[in-house]
Amino acid sequence: MTRPYILHMFTPGKQPSPFDVNMAADAGYDMIVPYCDVGRDNVGALTQDAIFSRGPKGAAHTGIFIGGQDVVLAADMLELARHAMVPPFEVSVFADPSGAYTTAAALVAAVERQLRRAHQTDFEGRRVLVVGGSGSVGRIAGALASQLGAQVWLSTRSDAQHAAKVAEDTNRHFDAQTEGVVIRNGKDLQKMLADTDVVFATARAGVQVVSETERTAARKLLVAADVNAVPPAGIAGVEVMDDGKRVAGSDAVGVGALAIGNVKYQVQHRLFKQMRDAARPVYLGTVEAMALAREVVAEQG
Repeated sequence: MTRPYILHMFTPGKQPSPFDVNMAADAGYDMIVPYCDVGRDNVGALTQDAIFSRGPKGAAHTGIFIGGQDVVLAADMLELARHAMVPPFEVSVFADPSGAYTTAAALVAAVERQLRRAHQTDFEGRRVLVVGGSGSVGRIAGALASQLGAQVWLSTRSDAQHAAKVAEDTNRHFDAQTEGVVIRNGKDLQKMLADTDVVFATARAGVQVVSETERTAARKLLVAADVNAVPPAGIAGVEVMDDGKRVAGSDAVGVGALAIGNVKYQVQHRLFKQMRDAARPVYLGTVEAMALAREVVAEQG
């Protein structure tokens, strides 16, 4: 009898994301089982409960997905699950809280392509401002850009202490060098944009965080990228379908939410498939998401 492919979905919240359930089903998992209120204290025990019952051969037909909303917690849970394995009883684990790892990877890879295509450069030495930098996608996108050599500012509307903590936690967990900054008004934003080469808009959907007036202050801007697909545009002048379209009145090009989303969808689907089809256990997080996003973007040309 062919063993069914079982995916155990661990989330710290009250329910898993329907988006993730759909993606897992489309990747070929036969049974998808949610577990709520999973955190650092019990992820190891649940992992060991999942690995022993099917034997070493059944491990190849078993996977664990870590969701939720907290990108730092998910990273910790991924490592705790890895350390809970007892070889040869070992299964694959994939973490993607709120889709932040795959969305951020898609954002950074799509912008990297436009830096090269439109400006014959890359992230090395570039100044990147992440508007909404204390959020899940913003923190990971900032970390990934930092790993590629950029100077990254993670912005928040809170206070300096909170901004510093966000950057410190992000740097420690994701091998990055980012700086937290406070932006409370248009004047603060224009001052930061004046020295910015790349801007990521990663704030909540349906909110414009960079107006046309503020954007025009970014005279050095090369690429403006927006993950917001809900009107109004997060960055004035960047539409959801843009993928290298020149932003009016500047030398910058725009990358819109659907262009990023197309890459994100493929990355998450392929990571689920990679976990399902792996002959040996794999552990998938931000590093693997970024590598695969670059592959997807390269295929697009």
